Amino acid sequence: MPAVTLLFWIMKICATTLGETAGDLLSMTLNVGYAISSLLLISVFVVTLIAQLFSKRYIPVLYWGVILSTSTAGTTMSDYMDRTLGVGYAMGSLILITILILILFLWYKSEKSLSVTNIKTFRGELFYWMAILFSNTLGTALGDFLADNSGLGFGGGAILIGSLLTLVVIAHYFTKISSVILFWIAFVLTRPFGATFGDLLTKVPEKGGLGFGTKGSSLILFIILAVLIIYTSIRQNQIPPKKISTAYQ
Repeated sequence: MPAVTLLFWIMKICATTLGETAGDLLSMTLNVGYAISSLLLISVFVVTLIAQLFSKRYIPVLYWGVILSTSTAGTTMSDYMDRTLGVGYAMGSLILITILILILFLWYKSEKSLSVTNIKTFRGELFYWMAILFSNTLGTALGDFLADNSGLGFGGGAILIGSLLTLVVIAHYFTKISSVILFWIAFVLTRPFGATFGDLLTKVPEKGGLGFGTKGSSLILFIILAVLIIYTSIRQNQIPPKKISTAYQ
């Protein structure tokens, strides 16, 4: 698992924003549909997850490939719940919050820890990735709710989530709130930030967006993420192994 640093969060936001634009590219721009898109992207998630689970060390391209696949799958899963099943973003968010809390509860009961930087068992890593999948799906539903139903719009939603993330950072450095709790709050919030930011990039100016479209936005974000992954891989090979931080255990 990677160290939880500023670079980690930058890559997380980039990956989740790419997940939003790529998911929309597949389901809407290419007209594949939410149900089929969800099945395809969940299949990609399963394949990348299996490779990650059997990896003996942290490989940046593999780890972030799984993060990206959970983000794209989360986008189509959320859209399927809202637009095909008619659940709605608010009810969908409530369902997903319940599932995420249940996963974290079972993870803690099973492993006696919610460590995100030093997971030592196969079962613990399974819980970790299930929590990530549903937190990204939850984040998509929350982001869409803010952008479409709250009246804030894409820009307003991104500003609100950015402000909440700032408060989480302040709480981390200046309060005694559990780092584990703050980590998962931040992890969930970065997804709707990516969702609203992704909508801001893709939507036409008449709808409050910048008009890059799903194709242009996905290409830009993919290039940025690829550069950061290459940088991380090179840096990992240059720096001697150090004791893993336990700040988020």
